[in-house]
Amino acid sequence: MLALTMGDPAGIGSELTLLAWSALRATGPAFVALADPSRLGGRVRIVASVAEAEACFATALPVLPVRLAVPCRPGRPDPANAGPVLISIERAVELALRGEVGGVVTNPISKATLYAAGFAYPGHTEFLSALTGGATPIMMLASPELRVVPVTIHVSLRQALDTLDAAGIVTAARITHEALIEQFAIPRPRLAIAGLNPHAGEDGAMGDEEAVIILPAIEALRAEGIEATGPYPPDTMFTRTARSGYDAAICMYHDQALIPLKTLAMDRGVNVTLGLPIVRTSPDHGTAFDIAGTGRADPASLIAALRLAADLAARRAR
Repeated sequence: MLALTMGDPAGIGSELTLLAWSALRATGPAFVALADPSRLGGRVRIVASVAEAEACFATALPVLPVRLAVPCRPGRPDPANAGPVLISIERAVELALRGEVGGVVTNPISKATLYAAGFAYPGHTEFLSALTGGATPIMMLASPELRVVPVTIHVSLRQALDTLDAAGIVTAARITHEALIEQFAIPRPRLAIAGLNPHAGEDGAMGDEEAVIILPAIEALRAEGIEATGPYPPDTMFTRTARSGYDAAICMYHDQALIPLKTLAMDRGVNVTLGLPIVRTSPDHGTAFDIAGTGRADPASLIAALRLAADLAARRAR
């Protein structure tokens, strides 16, 4: 059993939740939605426990109610509803920490809307870290074609360049290596480490970060017995041939990782937070305010996130 958060109520989260339940109710994985039942309609059953949710999943969408503060309209986010959005996440995490659910799947939030209400975290990943005891969170985007891990995440490109260091690369790679073994059942993970500059620096002609920061990190990882290679030119390391040579790519900043992943598998990509004491996944897209309420929402990524969360939870339990 999984816990699914509401996401921004003005986005496509409610539509995706209903579509995912319709697709999975006969086969699973089963999930309980932490949301406002009035936003879901259809075959909804308000439940008081995870056990009750599991028992009714095949016949009704189980909902542990989290009521909105104010009514909302599709495509019109309101900071007044930031509280219920965050409560939905907090309760889902509590269920996972208590072992009542195997993992948490989060519908997309609007960070800008939460910031307007005083939200103090850069994004979901950092908030989940705080809720679970301050563990070092590592964001992986996973799809059948590619897995990527950005070392720096929700910061400006300037700040990413200023804060990138060998220790951060080693930490991200180390946690990724462990997760690939324990959760993805890859006994000897191969990590490809991206360069930062064009042509991976061209032997220093286009920047020295490869020599000063990235190569020392790779050497440290190899000294620990981790199969890490690179640094590779970022413009060629995501081709079909190159991808066959590694299990995950460790990238230096957010867009370097997410652009190839979303280009290859926008409808099948899943956001996985590594390094937490709980399983957490999310669809690899945003709130889609522009299509909310139009009936055009595609549940493929949420369904993939639910299935992957169930798989990871089962492997973690074993």
